[in-house]
Amino acid sequence: MKIGIIIVNYNGNHDTQECLESISKLKTKYELIVIVVDNNSKENLKLKTSDLPYTLECLKNKENVGFAAGNNVGIRRALESGCDYVCVLNNDTLVDPDFLDELVNTYKKNTRAGLVSPKIYFSKGREFHKDKYEKNELGKVIWYAGGEMDWDNILGKHRGVDEVDKGQFSKDMLTDFATGCSFLVSRDVLDAVGFFDETYFLYYEDADFSEKVKRAGYHIWYSSKSVIWHKNAGSTGGSGSALQDYYITRNRLLFALRYASFRSRMSVFRESLRLIFNGRPWQKKGVLDFYLMKFGKGSYVKN
Repeated sequence: MKIGIIIVNYNGNHDTQECLESISKLKTKYELIVIVVDNNSKENLKLKTSDLPYTLECLKNKENVGFAAGNNVGIRRALESGCDYVCVLNNDTLVDPDFLDELVNTYKKNTRAGLVSPKIYFSKGREFHKDKYEKNELGKVIWYAGGEMDWDNILGKHRGVDEVDKGQFSKDMLTDFATGCSFLVSRDVLDAVGFFDETYFLYYEDADFSEKVKRAGYHIWYSSKSVIWHKNAGSTGGSGSALQDYYITRNRLLFALRYASFRSRMSVFRESLRLIFNGRPWQKKGVLDFYLMKFGKGSYVKN
């Protein structure tokens, strides 16, 4: 069986190299192809290409096409290469040696599995509130242990976020959405539902994809024995950045329009009108671009 791991890089050479080094330590019985898709980074992507236990391919886009489209480039290449499964993986992650095989185990155990995401810890020292934890707890603080969609407010919530893992998330479970930080998907599911919707560019594309998978009759699973560490917003400027203000604001409205109840849509749209007057600058722009139907990369320009 062959698995393709897709990593999108944008000005993250150091993180990407560290991620690839952790993949080199995987204990897996499967054939691997790792496809790094560079979104026209300003820095030259320099990767070790010799003495690797997997096949490494590097693809370079002529422009920054975003997270959704960047992953789609890699997914298509993986399928062309004969992969049976595809694993989407953020470049700012480090993986446990058993991470991949445990994802596959969860996938194979569950009939109608569509997406499977691992347990994700904050990378050591990158916790939101690292000062409140004991030293020996760092690296064991949960970032994602399954996802819950708050349909009243159209907000995705990570189960267990900020909690120290003491075994409370040790069982596999069905979950509302798989995080784009990492998930495993089969060729059959991709053939059935397609890829990421590039309309989003960045943020909410994973929630949209999860909804498509569920509405096609598949299930989404959290795999408790599969573990990775996430450096958390390493490539997007951190939580609360202008980039996040713009894309999360705009794309939340798009996601609500597509999938939420009428009542929830009206609530979110009323909130958007308040943001026009009282929001931060890039929140205002995100709302305007939603109503102008300016999607994809949209109007965001890095300051």
